[in-house]
Amino acid sequence: MQLAGVEIGVGRKPFVVAEISGNHCQSTETAIELIEGAWEAGASAVKLQTFLPQLMTLDVDRPAFYANPEGPWKGQKLIDVYRRSVLPFEAQREVYRHCASRGILVFSAPFDEPSVEFLETVQNPIYKIASFELVHLPLIRKVAATGKPVIMSTGMATTIEIAEAVETARSSGVKDLVLLKCTSSYPAPPAESNLAAIPKMRALFDCEVGLSDHTLGIGAALAAVALGATVIEKHVTLSRAAGGVDASFSLELDEFARLVVEAGRAAESIGDATIGPTDAETSGRARRRSLYVVSEVRKGESFDPANVAVIRPGLGLAPKYYDDVLRRRAARDLSAGTPLSWEDCA
Repeated sequence: MQLAGVEIGVGRKPFVVAEISGNHCQSTETAIELIEGAWEAGASAVKLQTFLPQLMTLDVDRPAFYANPEGPWKGQKLIDVYRRSVLPFEAQREVYRHCASRGILVFSAPFDEPSVEFLETVQNPIYKIASFELVHLPLIRKVAATGKPVIMSTGMATTIEIAEAVETARSSGVKDLVLLKCTSSYPAPPAESNLAAIPKMRALFDCEVGLSDHTLGIGAALAAVALGATVIEKHVTLSRAAGGVDASFSLELDEFARLVVEAGRAAESIGDATIGPTDAETSGRARRRSLYVVSEVRKGESFDPANVAVIRPGLGLAPKYYDDVLRRRAARDLSAGTPLSWEDCA
């Protein structure tokens, strides 16, 4: 399948998405700098989040409207987190104009219906449904109606909830669909990533599967590629030390560049299930051990450990015939350095 003209699939270079999230710190200039940096680092695409804070939650002073006390936003009202995370529509319009002028593939995750309508005005090419919105079936229908490819994260979701979201998307017009395995904790413990579910999800839902990765570092992402993930999404920041809503669990740009390179290598290394020497190994087979005459042997003399040894290179009989050769005699005069063949053995 294709994402905005880019072919994806097992055996191809992974489609690596740089998630900007709220690390723009509400600055258009910072957003563009981060996007440029991620693109230069090898991102296949960069992703924004598009929403109206007042449509995300209520400005109510009740415990339910505060962030998880164990996460990076502990003690903060949800509405305040969203207000600090938002990049306004007009700022995003400028970002899309900049990316179009530079040939940078940018897309977004809308969190409400007005945001979908806005994204259509900037020709958003791919839509992302965030894990927290996977149960927002009206939003999925709105996105599906655009006819664009859709990527859906599955953090927190049960198999039934994923199936409902997939059915809603497909029945509403989505043809190109990608599911992302995701653990929606920040940062996510590697032990809770459960990447072994990736091939199972591919089989269950008959679509491309990737990883939205909130773990620290790049290890989980590389493991996901080895298990068949074709899309990798990772948060990026200019500097963790400088802060940003998601900076604490984001990659800096040099780390992201390493992820792009290593994910490509991981995908290339999967190959197929062939067991046997590769083309590159063929010449090396001649450098393995084999049976050689190591001191002069006259015709009719017995072979023994003093005149036959298992050494390199591999131009003689295979080492597995050593004991058999020692029960034989020389069929002709043999000098040291002669690779043994059956014609040499009487």
